[in-house]
Amino acid sequence: MKKKNAGFIVGVVALAVAGAWYLNKGDGAHADNGPGGKGGPGGKGGMPPTTVNVVAPQRQDVGVELSANGTVTPVRTVDLHPQTTATIRQVHIREGQFVKEGQVMFSLDDRADRANVARAEAQVAQNRATLADLERQYKRSQELSAQGFLSQSAVDSLKSQVEAARALVQSNAAAARASQVSASYTTIRAPMSGRVGAIDIHPGALVQPTTSLTTITQLDPIDVSFNLPESSLGALLAAQRAGKVGVQASAGTGLDAKPVMGELKFVDNAVDPAAGTIRVKAQFANPQSMLWPGQYVNTSVTVQTIRDAVVIPQNAIITATNGTFVYVVGEGNEAKQVKVARLHGFGEYAAVTGLQGTEKVITEGKQNLRPGGKVRLAGAKPQDPAASSAAMQGKKGDKA
Repeated sequence: MKKKNAGFIVGVVALAVAGAWYLNKGDGAHADNGPGGKGGPGGKGGMPPTTVNVVAPQRQDVGVELSANGTVTPVRTVDLHPQTTATIRQVHIREGQFVKEGQVMFSLDDRADRANVARAEAQVAQNRATLADLERQYKRSQELSAQGFLSQSAVDSLKSQVEAARALVQSNAAAARASQVSASYTTIRAPMSGRVGAIDIHPGALVQPTTSLTTITQLDPIDVSFNLPESSLGALLAAQRAGKVGVQASAGTGLDAKPVMGELKFVDNAVDPAAGTIRVKAQFANPQSMLWPGQYVNTSVTVQTIRDAVVIPQNAIITATNGTFVYVVGEGNEAKQVKVARLHGFGEYAAVTGLQGTEKVITEGKQNLRPGGKVRLAGAKPQDPAASSAAMQGKKGDKA
């Protein structure tokens, strides 16, 4: 019995030793997966830092702009018609010519009108002579009546004749002025300064009040008409109350686009309910005729200026269910989430709030980031794990 018990005890001890050896070996295997091991973050099997590109936010004044397509419309366009029936005697202008206000453009046959003016003036002269004779008779009659040689009724009769003759002079003088006005219609002058359109009337042609002679279009200044969404009406009116509202217009694209600056002049008194837009007009100085009536242009209205705004690329902004944010490089080269709010976007950039302006904002590589994740700036040389391990071993040897 003692031998059996001794054998049993030896077997139990052997099993205990084997179990201890197995546990020690297992711990060593698990240790390889710890920090610094083969499976740890810094080992051969760990996740390397994410390579990212960063930009520094810029501070600048940002104009809040409303853009729309517009049409150039002249401030005034006049379609010239004769005011009398006559034949064209002379054309004083050319097609496409710029004319000044009051410049002679067409001369009509005025012989009949000049004859009517002469007849009316002669009639006035005759009436004035008759009036002068009656006034002398009336004066003489007053002297004779004072001496008792003429009755008062005769004096009163002469007085009435004088007044009638004076009224006739005034009437015929008015008729003479009317005939002069009619005669002035035979000389057609430019009612304003502008550019002459096509001319289809030539000397000798018979014209009537329904005949269109040509058109004159004012080119300087000139208007641009365009529509803006009704949602922008509040900002537009607020900007107009604050002062002059600048408007930029450009025709063409690329190198051909030459922007010109103007000023908002008109906001319509009603919103178009079908389109949901408001019609506005801007006026531009146009001395070089950069804008042409009927031309389509791109317009931009600056309704507000954000002073000293923080500006970042729009591709750095991430929109998620928990809000809008960007990633920045924090301490220890760790990715950090910062919530931002977009104030205004323009092209590739946006003005935002939530940043101080000194951060390093991540623009590329952010899709692989998580808050607290390690990052490496693009262009920086990655650290060699073997060299790092050798350096650590060297330090340990120095300490020993």
